[in-house]
Amino acid sequence: MAAYLSHMIDQEHLVMSAERTMFWENELTLIVADVHVGKTGHFRKAGIGVPQNMYKDDLHRLLAQILFFKAERLVIVGDLTHSLVNREMDLFRKWRKDFSSLDVHLVKGNHDILDDKWYSEADIAVSKEKLLLKNFLFVHDILKKEVKADKRQYIFSGHLHPGISLRGRGRQSLRFPCFYFAKKYCVLPAFSRFTGTYKVEPQEGEKAFAVIEKDVVPLY
Repeated sequence: MAAYLSHMIDQEHLVMSAERTMFWENELTLIVADVHVGKTGHFRKAGIGVPQNMYKDDLHRLLAQILFFKAERLVIVGDLTHSLVNREMDLFRKWRKDFSSLDVHLVKGNHDILDDKWYSEADIAVSKEKLLLKNFLFVHDILKKEVKADKRQYIFSGHLHPGISLRGRGRQSLRFPCFYFAKKYCVLPAFSRFTGTYKVEPQEGEKAFAVIEKDVVPLY
């Protein structure tokens, strides 16, 4: 088990991190999905006592991954934000200004509902449906009928918050977020720790790598 695990797709070197990020080494690009900026603030506004430090921890984790990999570009595969503007989004804007040299791309997800002006002022390049970089196609939801790729392209998506179950003796079972690789696409785990998971069941020829605390563990 290791905090970082390598994976190759068409001669492109990818590194999975236990911090729920993926680094595309050939392009110096960090890839994340489902950051959900503002989600904890949204719950607090509704009277649910979610600690604000959960979100601050996410920002620190993201910063640490950018610095560790020396990433020059950040690709967010949908759901950067969670809902309407709140103080947590202001904190993200400040974080963004501190790293203005970082090239940030967002493929809009279903939660990314802010005005275009907000993304523009945050210096974030926005793609409404998809982003193509070399032969990698980035979309938010792989299940959408509109998502199509030619034979040369491999798709990366988010949205599902994939998780995989490990069973112990009897009826004991634990579910962990995972990187889920099908033959023509990969679904990334939600970067935000304040999310649930959707159970995936890899089929023959598919792979899953569970994120278990500080390790990335191959299971299939």
